[in-house]
Amino acid sequence: MKRVMLIVAYDGSNYCGWQKQKNGLAVEAVINKTLCDITGEDIEVTGASRTDAGVHAMGNVAVFDTESRIPAEKFSYALNRYLPDDIVIQESIEVASDFHPRHVKCNKTYEYSIINRKFPLPKERLYSHFLYYDMDIEKMRMAASYLVGEHDFKSFCSVNTQVKDTVRTIYSIDIEKDSDKVIMRVNGNGFLYNMVRIIAGTLIQAGTGQIEPETVEKMLEAKNREAAGPTAPAKGLTLVKIEYEEPITNVDKC
Repeated sequence: MKRVMLIVAYDGSNYCGWQKQKNGLAVEAVINKTLCDITGEDIEVTGASRTDAGVHAMGNVAVFDTESRIPAEKFSYALNRYLPDDIVIQESIEVASDFHPRHVKCNKTYEYSIINRKFPLPKERLYSHFLYYDMDIEKMRMAASYLVGEHDFKSFCSVNTQVKDTVRTIYSIDIEKDSDKVIMRVNGNGFLYNMVRIIAGTLIQAGTGQIEPETVEKMLEAKNREAAGPTAPAKGLTLVKIEYEEPITNVDKC
């Protein structure tokens, strides 16, 4: 028996999210079925990040156990032969048998994309949020500065979040504008349900003059979802990468 880790990229447009659900097709379910077909085993992957419907990924992580004789590094090739074009395995490697992608310290990087122009661009309709309002990037950066560091992000997560601890650390938030595209890049040690999209919605409010940047500090202090900005649309969000702090081939159980 060996444990194999997959780096998974996908276009989330046609899926109800990463995690299996009764009301639609999930990325996880497609990978499970393909693995079962390839190996003849009953396999279910464990994912690192349960992205929402419409959210994309360049580097989500999943692991599975198998007795297959296929070498770990060859699973990426085997899977990509049968997976649909909107799911592609970027890498497959063998990891420690006790490695769990959600129970090991890591940092995650997300990007939120906005098309900021007079009219939308059809080719961006599934991958960026369209806004025609003028956006002040400096005000967005000022607002973002209040979110960097360790905070209780209870105001910045969905009311449906089922976790006791809402304290997280954001290492950086970078906001850049290139022509008519605005990219928010958020890096942290973990994120609550809808947290990045709520951060994006709040920073958009700062950039369009609906709130002053310093209001964000009061939002954090309120610890109330109603105090923060709206949840930005899922299609603008991409999970870029997950980086583990310890060597994943030599990880003890948590």
